[in-house]
Amino acid sequence: MRYVVAVAETRSFTRAAELCHVVQSALSHQIKALERELGVRLFARTSRRVEVTAAGTAFVTSARASLDAAERAASEAAAATGRIQGTLSIGLIPTVTVLNVPTELSRFHLAHPEVQIRLHSGGSQEFIKAIAEGRMDVAVLGLPESMPPKGINAVELAREHLVAVVSSKHAFAGRRRLQMQDLADETFVDFPENTPGRMPSDMAFQAAGIVRNVAFEAMSIDLILDLVKHDLVIALLSPDVVPETGDLRSIPIAQGPSRVEYLAWSSFNPTPAAQAFLDQLL
Repeated sequence: MRYVVAVAETRSFTRAAELCHVVQSALSHQIKALERELGVRLFARTSRRVEVTAAGTAFVTSARASLDAAERAASEAAAATGRIQGTLSIGLIPTVTVLNVPTELSRFHLAHPEVQIRLHSGGSQEFIKAIAEGRMDVAVLGLPESMPPKGINAVELAREHLVAVVSSKHAFAGRRRLQMQDLADETFVDFPENTPGRMPSDMAFQAAGIVRNVAFEAMSIDLILDLVKHDLVIALLSPDVVPETGDLRSIPIAQGPSRVEYLAWSSFNPTPAAQAFLDQLL
């Protein structure tokens, strides 16, 4: 089953063999034997291309569940003897400000070296869905104050007010505080529309009755800051992600947007690795 899942994920017998640490001929032989046993083709393949058949798609779905269950069983057995094993899947938004992630992961790895850590970058809503569906163990979320996570366990880590980030060349660079109305004619860079990272700002402008111009969209904080440095746009960000450099200015905004950072995890039977990580953080 592991071989079939690897081929389905990589669309390559060669890469799947490398991933499973076996020679390609052995992997191909095992998959062909399984196809004969099942009486169906799991893959349509030529010398240049591999595609999963309809039967293969159905098989891979159940195979993944079986492999996850087997890994969970092994982890539970090891945990009963005091050893933590298995995989820890962690989701991180681009603007984590409360946790020192590298430090926490280093501490966890030293305490539980048999756990394989997998980091995923992305948005809060996709992480909430992945946790609820059992595909992710833990995530750091950033959400508007009026939109706490639902259907999963979550603890509030911090509340913060976003600041206006401008170039040192910008007309606002010398200001100590801004009003929402001051921003009405500015051009912005922000996260993609309808993402949790952008919602606090959109909601604040809507509440102020201001239609703003978001000309650039990006998920990378580095790209956002570079666009601001070049005085193309301004941004609304957590003050903790803005470096103290001579070419950027962070300015508080009266009645401006705010957000809440959460640590979230599955509300149903967390794995031993996930529980150990939560015990470390909480």
